[in-house]
Amino acid sequence: MSGALVVGDPLPPERELAARLEVSRAGVREAVRVLEGQGVLRARVGSGAEAGTFVAALPDAALTRFLRLHVALANFPLSDVVDARVTLERSSVALAARNADAAALASIEEALDRGGAPGISPDLFNDADTAFHVAIAEAGGNRLVSSMTVAIRESLSARILQSLHAHPDWTQLAARLHAQHQDIFAAISRREADAAADLAEQHIRFAGAELPALA
Repeated sequence: MSGALVVGDPLPPERELAARLEVSRAGVREAVRVLEGQGVLRARVGSGAEAGTFVAALPDAALTRFLRLHVALANFPLSDVVDARVTLERSSVALAARNADAAALASIEEALDRGGAPGISPDLFNDADTAFHVAIAEAGGNRLVSSMTVAIRESLSARILQSLHAHPDWTQLAARLHAQHQDIFAAISRREADAAADLAEQHIRFAGAELPALA
């Protein structure tokens, strides 16, 4: 965290590291094992310059996974979650409007079309809804914004599904949510970043008000 070690640097030998940190070698060994599992370190056996334990870049998927677990377990108030989603998704939608290429737009549209299937079930709609928001986040081209957006959206998936099943008029709700998705995608396709961001905020706040299990 201090920057003393960067990606590609080797860790000192286990004995030296234990002495420097004033902990047992078993403690160092366990810490290395955990950090390997998180993708922060990589270990190579053998001899020569390629052998040893090295600092690695944390993969996007690993970062998203840890953020998703934290958000899911922390039980943040609904207002905090909604405000965080608004901040992130206004940014990701605007970035998508500016940066999305043809392939990215096609991915967003594919998820949009799935969400508008006639007679769609809450389960399938929730899957399509998650895919829609994830595709927009990825289309923006900012990996950190994308990872944070995806983590928060996916952490809410089970609670959103619970609310969809509990809603007294699921069919009407699905139609309204899908129409909002269509408006967001249209603004992105027209490269209207500000309009797309405003529509995304309206959509998120509407969903937060309509889906009580998120509270």
